[in-house]
Amino acid sequence: MMQGHDNAQVLARLAALKDMTVGELKVEWQGLMGSPPPNYSRSFLEQRLAYRIQELTFGGLSKPARQLLDALADEVEGKKVRKSVIADPRNPVIGTRLVRERDGTEHVITVLKDGFDWQGRRYKSLSAIARDITGTQWNGYRFFGLRERKDAA
Repeated sequence: MMQGHDNAQVLARLAALKDMTVGELKVEWQGLMGSPPPNYSRSFLEQRLAYRIQELTFGGLSKPARQLLDALADEVEGKKVRKSVIADPRNPVIGTRLVRERDGTEHVITVLKDGFDWQGRRYKSLSAIARDITGTQWNGYRFFGLRERKDAA
């Protein structure tokens, strides 16, 4: 049973990290990462090395997971480098108009293929629009009443 053997080896290697000096961790970093170690804390080195050991043994993130993380990074950074769009099941059909009244002002948002339009400006997320409307952080789906249904599979 190879999987059990892999598990035992990984656990032994992870436990050994705790007993290593920072210098030994940096040597381990060079071997596992193939690059000079950063001058970060012992805790960072241990955590990143532990992840790398598991990644090399069991495999890394799946392609869909990597694509989703790239798309999320683009959204957070406010730019579209990786040419991916996050499809959220809570998004209404393209062309739908969302109407929200706030402080006596009616706000109309149009759902686009790759985002939203509010006052002639394109946004990647409803949260960004909600933040501009309120001046505070909001979950955009909650702000516009688009919660995920509890009975959705």
